[in-house]
Amino acid sequence: MPVPRRLSLRTGATAVVACAALAASAATANAGMLGASASSCADQALSKPFTPWLDYADYTPLAGGDFEGGGAGWSATGNAAIANGNETFKVGGADDSKSLAMGAGSSVTSPAICVGIEHPTLRFFAKRRSTGLLSSLSTLRVEALTETATGAILTTPVGIVASPNSWQPTLPLPIVTNLLPLLPGEKTAVAFRFTAVGGDWSVDDVWVDPYSRR
Repeated sequence: MPVPRRLSLRTGATAVVACAALAASAATANAGMLGASASSCADQALSKPFTPWLDYADYTPLAGGDFEGGGAGWSATGNAAIANGNETFKVGGADDSKSLAMGAGSSVTSPAICVGIEHPTLRFFAKRRSTGLLSSLSTLRVEALTETATGAILTTPVGIVASPNSWQPTLPLPIVTNLLPLLPGEKTAVAFRFTAVGGDWSVDDVWVDPYSRR
């Protein structure tokens, strides 16, 4: 297995979403590596960045998910790096100018975030950068990483994103509802892995609704 590497800065340059959530085994455990590294649920700032798309849910930004700070806390395997060029709607800020460029076959893993077990969701911006007939079949695979009591990492499919060659918000991607409650108060730590399948992709402004619609 390739060793994850820190994202490095380089210059470079949705959404039909098929949600294929599969349940991971539920268990009660003490916080492990993901739980220890997840930011506190109490520290999350909430806003409504997707109101232009009639989504009035409260979201919190995933740490480093605007990629303006070089993707701190994110790791990658394959050809993935911070690139010039922000998603065109600039929901993170008018001065934002960076995004994540992913080559075909590359995977990027986010830092852990604290969520509740009450139907949390994930939403972000993506575009397919490859061109040509075959590249139109490429997708972006999204998975959730959680942790067992023994420290083993469970990988659970969250969704498959397909997109034209322009920035679009994904539909809200539901995270499995029986994630392991590894933190106090029926909370759990979860990280996300994005994998470019069959083509080149860009990702930007990753947001999480920690409890979905309250």
